[in-house]
Amino acid sequence: MLNSNFEKSSTYFTRARKVIPGGVNSPVRAFRSVGMNPLYIQRGKGSRIFDVDGNEYIDYVCSWGPLILGHADPRILKRLTEYAHLGTSFGANTEIEIKMAELITQIYPSIELVRMVNSGTEATMSALRLARGYTGKSKIIKFEGCYHGHGDSFLIKAGSGLLTFGIPGSPGVTEHTAQDTLIARFNDIESVEKLVDSNKSEIAAIILEPIMGNAGVIPPRRNFLKDLRDLTKAENIILIFDEVITGFRVALGGAQELYGIDPDITCLGKIIGGGLPVGAFGGKRKYMEQLAPEGPVYQAGTLSGNPLAMAAGYETLSVLRKDNIYPALEKKSKLLEEGFKENMKKLHLNFSLNRVGSMMSLFFTDQKVHDFNTAVTSNTKLFSMYFQKMLENGIYIAPSQFEASFVSTAHDHKDIEKTIEANYLSLRGLL
Repeated sequence: MLNSNFEKSSTYFTRARKVIPGGVNSPVRAFRSVGMNPLYIQRGKGSRIFDVDGNEYIDYVCSWGPLILGHADPRILKRLTEYAHLGTSFGANTEIEIKMAELITQIYPSIELVRMVNSGTEATMSALRLARGYTGKSKIIKFEGCYHGHGDSFLIKAGSGLLTFGIPGSPGVTEHTAQDTLIARFNDIESVEKLVDSNKSEIAAIILEPIMGNAGVIPPRRNFLKDLRDLTKAENIILIFDEVITGFRVALGGAQELYGIDPDITCLGKIIGGGLPVGAFGGKRKYMEQLAPEGPVYQAGTLSGNPLAMAAGYETLSVLRKDNIYPALEKKSKLLEEGFKENMKKLHLNFSLNRVGSMMSLFFTDQKVHDFNTAVTSNTKLFSMYFQKMLENGIYIAPSQFEASFVSTAHDHKDIEKTIEANYLSLRGLL
């Protein structure tokens, strides 16, 4: 039985607000958009998490994507323990970072050299600096609703927390930076072509999530990525795929494997850390050799390539590669999608549901969601009610309409069946 008082979580939040801005270290954790105080999680195991009030949930947040093997996977814990006994950080080179880089370059044909960093934000910021340094050009193109972290260049019509809180940008981003960031519409190649034509020889890079995950899950339309690749090659513009979410998630080789498109630079994160803080960016040798100490573009990080993060990530990627988990993961994810759709049919509801691989979003709108503008037609008040009812039914999803749900290998068929049942009860409770 769910303890819905959340007494301990409320007490912790009161303490946190006295010493942490807003009481949280990342805005979407505040639960404001779902009309609640945040939960405090005590532990996780397999597909489940347990809060400090003793409630148990089937978890579809999975630490916002990284835990593709579930919580506290024994293989990851064993590898972490082995490396922790050797020391937690050296600020020096270790063999495990070489092994990690070798594995990534073996799996991703578009990556010949890779640089480890500490977060997805750091990866995208660094990739952008590299593109500008290589080309000598200042402007970039990003897409409405694509979120690439909190770097200044990206906080214009971004997704994720900014979209959740209805913030179009952020104070502290200079006018000059905003002027160098051009905004296109996802799945609309003509909007990109117009920006390229009106800014001839000024655009260093185009960056995008090949599958949007920070305005909810929004897949690319047929030929959109191919047309984008053709355009960037013709105009000598560097194409950057932000695969922080999709990398190793929708396929072993990410969205670029799924759609057969090789970008110039790829940004990775989340899964490659096995649940620890990590990021990476890599690409063709001619670009990556421009980084210091080889070239003039400076990028550094004291904890980059941290041995614990590398060990957890290396073990995770090795399992994914060896065990070929993707067919079974697709089967479970498809079962979940079909169950949700059947529930809506029974209840005569016409909401929009998007899924790619083990990423899925239910949008509370009757419009087909294919870009930022259609995503924001969602009824966020209705989602808030749905979130609370799913929680009451023992299912933990992201506390935002504009985020993805993730299926892990730890979710079994009983979890999927229980989740489908909870979805039906929660949707029925909205009527």
